[in-house]
Amino acid sequence: MYKKDNRITRRNFLKTAGIASLGSVVVSCKAKSGQNEPDTVTETQKSEYPQVPRRRLGKTGVEVPCLSIGLMYNLLDNQILLRKSLDWGVNYWDTSNGYAGGNSERGIGKFFANNPDARKKVFLVTKASGARTVADVEKRLQTSFKRMNTDYIDMYFGVHGLSNPRQLTDRLKQWVINAKKKKQIRFFGFSTHENMAQNLTAAAKLDWVDAIMTSYNFRVMQNSKMPAAIEACHKAGIGLIAMKTQGKPSWEIKTEADKWVLTEAEKKLTEHLIKRGFTTAQANIKIVLDDERFSSVCVGMTSIANIVENVPVTFDKTKLTWMDREAFKEFAEASCNSYCAGCSNVCKSALPDMPYVSDIMRYLMYYNSYGDREEARKLFAQIPQRVRSRLLGTDYSTAEARCPQHMPIGKLMAEAATKLA
Repeated sequence: MYKKDNRITRRNFLKTAGIASLGSVVVSCKAKSGQNEPDTVTETQKSEYPQVPRRRLGKTGVEVPCLSIGLMYNLLDNQILLRKSLDWGVNYWDTSNGYAGGNSERGIGKFFANNPDARKKVFLVTKASGARTVADVEKRLQTSFKRMNTDYIDMYFGVHGLSNPRQLTDRLKQWVINAKKKKQIRFFGFSTHENMAQNLTAAAKLDWVDAIMTSYNFRVMQNSKMPAAIEACHKAGIGLIAMKTQGKPSWEIKTEADKWVLTEAEKKLTEHLIKRGFTTAQANIKIVLDDERFSSVCVGMTSIANIVENVPVTFDKTKLTWMDREAFKEFAEASCNSYCAGCSNVCKSALPDMPYVSDIMRYLMYYNSYGDREEARKLFAQIPQRVRSRLLGTDYSTAEARCPQHMPIGKLMAEAATKLA
């Protein structure tokens, strides 16, 4: 499996996975003949696959796979992906109350109904998307229980998209204490796409936050405030989960044929990584995993092909070199004006009447780079109409002048008004 340089390649991984898959075919054939349910998890399947390495999740004492799966889509008709993720030991399942209009959670519930023993094998994570009050958090938790056929959540991110530490109130703390006493949730935390360094630093001083899911990638690494914030959480025993690790931009260069083209900076990085034996997606994961303060990297994987590409990175023993990191840094600097780094405080101070600029640029990223057009439009529709109606009539020059990334904010807001409306 391992070569002399401790590198596990995709080809070598496929050989092992291929042998395991043969057993899966046999199981599937038996299922078709009525001997097993189609989505049943068997010990034979599980044992034949290499298991993703695990890391301790902060002070929780729980070990989780260093690669976790983000399930931001309709799972009702994609049950095999859940089964295959368990085969490789990717049992950290991340979803949210709002993903795919609830069909992400419903799909998990369907899987647990068909596989009653699977629930205890899964470290189940969901979020209180859209919650504004503690009552909203409680309501969303109860909805998640019903959808997913479970009476407890392993990790509950009670604030989905924390933008300001003031959202971590004493009332929320008391709710967390009560929910744990009732054994409704095992652990509590929040996710954050905006002002990450500020939020992490504040959370490190709280004794009731168990884990944080934060945007973190080769671009966010260039933020000079992030290292200290990460270290503060690590010392406080807060488990760290990285998301948005691919660092995909809000907009990309297109040809007249409406096709994406690589910039010279991106070509340079891609060629460098290929010589090192990585795809860009793999290297983006690896640069985060090399920081062992992060317990896991959460990646949205919509197909078995995604799993097969990403899992080998977790077995790779090589360390990225200084030159590798410099290549990432050069690309991040060369393309910084295409990526919103989540410093929404800057935009909000420049545009107090337009508090959703950072969110809108993230939705454009979902639309343009992830291809999640329906989800992007749905999220955009949740922005108050009074704000959306002013997108084209607002002067963004002050915000553009203050933006550390030098993003063409006005142009992007106009694009959002066209694509997301």
